[in-house]
Amino acid sequence: MQYLDEEEVRTRLTYETLIPAVERALVDLSDKKIQQPVRSVLRVGEGFFALMPAVDEDLMGVKLVTFYERNTAVPTHQAVIQLLSAKTGEPLVAMDGRLITEMRTAAVSAIATRLFASQGAQTLAILGSGVQARSHLRALNTVRTFKEVRVWSRTLANAQRFADEVGAIAFPTPEQAVRGADVVLGLASVREPLILGHWLGPETLVCAVATVTPDRRELDDAAMNAAIVVESREAALRESGDIIGSRTPVYAEIGEILAGVKPLPKGRVVLKSLGVAACDLAAAGVVWRSLQSQLSA
Repeated sequence: MQYLDEEEVRTRLTYETLIPAVERALVDLSDKKIQQPVRSVLRVGEGFFALMPAVDEDLMGVKLVTFYERNTAVPTHQAVIQLLSAKTGEPLVAMDGRLITEMRTAAVSAIATRLFASQGAQTLAILGSGVQARSHLRALNTVRTFKEVRVWSRTLANAQRFADEVGAIAFPTPEQAVRGADVVLGLASVREPLILGHWLGPETLVCAVATVTPDRRELDDAAMNAAIVVESREAALRESGDIIGSRTPVYAEIGEILAGVKPLPKGRVVLKSLGVAACDLAAAGVVWRSLQSQLSA
């Protein structure tokens, strides 16, 4: 059985192929065509170890993922994905999952931006300057063109470095970056709310992906006074501190909106994205099919 390292995965995965695959997976997840339990999480010292299985018509997969927030020499998120045949149970391939985690997260935000950002959206605010900031900007650029990109980071030098790299503008405070922005990306790992509702416009889209545990929040109650869209209701109601703490009802799963089961929400929208195994399975499936196509050529 082959193992594909991160560089091999990178050669086989693009946002042009990933975004449509993730869209289909989100629709199938909401339609119960993909089986996916809420992830199991173990606390290990200062880190977390999670198990994320999912099954569709053809493939089964499980992602083993770790999160060590204080890592500096190695990535904070690391992962391995094992794919198996859903027809026979046969193990097919194992692959590095760090890049898949990075890219499928950004792909969901890109889908939300295409769906929910106002037609005249011109200004993008990015809170954070790390891996997810870069991947999100690449992903969103496949669905929208922004005239102005703003960035804030805890360290202004990091924000400026990222801004110089991508042609953005660095801001010293999150409020300055967010006020007047049409789309806001919450990508900075925090424990207490970083995005406040009184900074946001009536039609602002917020993609909040930085906190995924019940004891942390990145949005205050005022920011959560919006149409809340999630990948999975079950996961959001168990894992999202923003939803649990604010008691804001979920408007829809994004798959329901993609399928036309729920209409597009009006006004401000918050995508509270936690990352789901169905999207990991979709991404790993793109890589697997690319490999199979090469081998059969």
